[in-house]
Formats: sequence, structure tokens, C-alpha cells
Amino acid sequence: MSDSHASSALAHQFEDLQQQQDSATLGMWVFLATEVMFFGGIFAAYTIYRNLYLPGFEAGSHMLNVTIGAINTAVLIGSSLTMVMAVRAAQMGKRNALVTFLILTILLGLAFVLVKLRFEWLHDYHEGLAPGLNFTFAGAHAKSVQLFFFFYFTMTGVHAAHMVIGIGILAVLVVQAWRGEFGPDRFNMIEGIGLYWHFVDIVWIFLFPLLYLIGGRY
Repeated sequence: MSDSHASSALAHQFEDLQQQQDSATLGMWVFLATEVMFFGGIFAAYTIYRNLYLPGFEAGSHMLNVTIGAINTAVLIGSSLTMVMAVRAAQMGKRNALVTFLILTILLGLAFVLVKLRFEWLHDYHEGLAPGLNFTFAGAHAKSVQLFFFFYFTMTGVHAAHMVIGIGILAVLVVQAWRGEFGPDRFNMIEGIGLYWHFVDIVWIFLFPLLYLIGGRY
């Protein structure tokens, strides 16, 4: 890498590219730590109420479509792979590969959100399982089933919101990548968003068994 390229990629407040990269990575990890605390509070509340009203939570869990949940899990795992490949392409300066893998990550993310909306949330609404909007379930443990679905829509909704934000950022990165703004000397943004995307995927890895597999439903 020439000195002119290095200077164009280096922000004035840093001594060298390595310091700039380390600072960007640290900043993203600090942000993710706040996200862990945010999701941790939701997970803690869910765990408390699940232990208090386990029969109702089991009944609610058994109303979810575990097959669709498993398919979406596979979709997100695939998106993590394409995101890793995008980071690698940026580090190697392969513009076309970077653009391709970013677009694939976006498409997989959109597939996840659309499947969740069309085949789960909409279906659950029509089945009368949406607390505060259309909850008509009147079977055993109706109150605690309603509480379960409150957590279900809240937790999956917050997760989906993070997905949509990530997709929007990735769309911006596609444009920047197409313009050739990333390369071996400038891939901090790609790497940072990659960490964010993996974090969101990991959150779903926890959500899937907590929501879909209660009561030994395998």
C-alpha cells in the first residue's frame, strides 16, 4: 500500500491505520456491550415470568410453528457466513466479491423478516394470539398464554427491528463498496457492521429455543 493511499484512509486523530482499526473495533464492542445489557433485561424478565407461569408458556410455545422458526434460524446462519465472506473480501480488496456478499446478506436478512411477518406474525394475528390487538384465545391458562405471546411479539419484534436497521446499513455499504471506498487499508466499517450482524444472529440463536422449544418440544 502506498503512502498516499494510507494517508487518504487514515483519519487525522489517529497515528496509524492499526490504531484507527483498533479504535473502531473497540467502539463497536462497547456498543455491543450496551446491547447485551438491553437484551439481558428482556431475557431476565422473560425467564422470571416463564418460571412463574410455565404451563401457560408451554401451551403458548406449542402454538408456534417450530419448522418455520428452524428455517429462519438456518437463514440467519447463512447470512452470518455471507457477512464473514464480505469482511474477507474487503480485507483482500475484492470489490465485486464484497458487493456480492453484502447483497446476499441483505437478501437473507430480508427473507428472515418477510418470513417472520408473513408466515408467523400475520398468522398469529389471524389466530387471535396478538395481545392488545387481537387476542381471543380462551383455553386453559389463557392469561399466562397471553403473557407468553406478549413476550414473543416483544422479543421477536425488537430482534426484527435490529435486523431492519442492519439491512439499511448494509444497503449503504453496498453503495460505498461499489464506489470502491473499501479495501485492505479501509475495511473498519465492514468489519464493525459484521460484528453487529453476528450479534443479532446470536440473539436469535437464544430466542429460538427459549420461545419455540419449551417443554421438550423437539
